[in-house]
Amino acid sequence: MSEFQAFDFRTKFGSRYFPSPIFTASGCAGSGKELSQFFDLDELGAVVTKSISVKPRSGRPTPRMAETPSGMLNSIGLQGPGIDQFLEIDIPWLQSNGARVIVSISGETVEEYASLARKLRGINSLHGIEVNISCPNVENRGLVFACDPVASRAVIEAVRRNISGDYPIIAKLSPDVTDIVSIANEVVAAGADGLALINTVLGMVIDVDAKRPKLAGITGGLSGPAIRPIAVRAIYQVHKALPQIPILGMGGVTNGRDALEMIFAGASGVSVGTATFGNPSAVIKVKRELLEGLRSRGFNSLSEAIGVAHV
Repeated sequence: MSEFQAFDFRTKFGSRYFPSPIFTASGCAGSGKELSQFFDLDELGAVVTKSISVKPRSGRPTPRMAETPSGMLNSIGLQGPGIDQFLEIDIPWLQSNGARVIVSISGETVEEYASLARKLRGINSLHGIEVNISCPNVENRGLVFACDPVASRAVIEAVRRNISGDYPIIAKLSPDVTDIVSIANEVVAAGADGLALINTVLGMVIDVDAKRPKLAGITGGLSGPAIRPIAVRAIYQVHKALPQIPILGMGGVTNGRDALEMIFAGASGVSVGTATFGNPSAVIKVKRELLEGLRSRGFNSLSEAIGVAHV
């Protein structure tokens, strides 16, 4: 790790510092067990867990995934064990492996988000909460929280009321909106310490031979390199409007150059997701290549590079 010591690679979300700006992306690595056989989890800035719900979820019916040009569609449906089993099994395992943990939470009502926040109080290894508001709000006819400024604000306010200020709240926003800056403004005003940009883009694939949608759930979330320009645009727009708010960038990052593009757009950190399906060590590859890219361009710290593309 000596190669990183001469370069200030730290990043900060809320009151927490992270030794590396490279994180996992929620939903792509579970709670890190699969990746831990390839590298030590403490090499990452943090492990961002799969989004956890109040109760266990079986997810959507199969088929759940479909390949697309430069990407993939998934319709998993936030399958997971529920918060109680997660706290009993996954958190102790992550603690024993020295991981810095950001728990991603999802809910169908504002009270579910509040309940999840209360259950996360006092976890020693917890370095933050990612609030996945790209979920349908069952109290408002299924409208996705992140597509409505009022609903987005209500969720973040509820989480902030129920968790200590020592734990950064990172609101994960959807790109499927007309004005992502307006949503960002609302969640920051509600108490979010950072923003995760972007979640997957809603898409659909039709099997022309079967004359039917390929996914049992009809639509799914598009990820991979195909959405990276959308992510870079969103990061750039939000950083320009809210330059003091740290952004965790994500969406199609496969190498250090991709990560560098997001840093220059205004991201303070970068999550790697879909790339790990093809290369489980992709996060380590991105980390090393990002460091090399920053050094070769004359930077002495990560912070010097954040947002330099803004004119």
